Amino acid sequence: MYFVKNTLILAAGVLSALPMMASADNASRNQQIAERFAKCDANHDGKLTKAEANGCMPRIYSHFDYIDSSKKGYLTVAEIQAVADN
Repeated sequence: MYFVKNTLILAAGVLSALPMMASADNASRNQQIAERFAKCDANHDGKLTKAEANGCMPRIYSHFDYIDSSKKGYLTVAEIQAVADN
């Protein structure tokens, strides 16, 4: 009985920590995206064009038209982070 109780307490603790771990992973990933975006945004206007993404952010380049669903011709860091969070 003691073993079962301790096991359940341990499992509850691990499961309760999972959302915090995911949040930390998202924050870390979002920071990496922001840093990469800043390097690729050649004219530093806060907008990443398909030409800027080409060669610099290849996965963004290959999915550019999907992410740019409003067909503006550019992406913001927030749009890329939102897609990565899903």
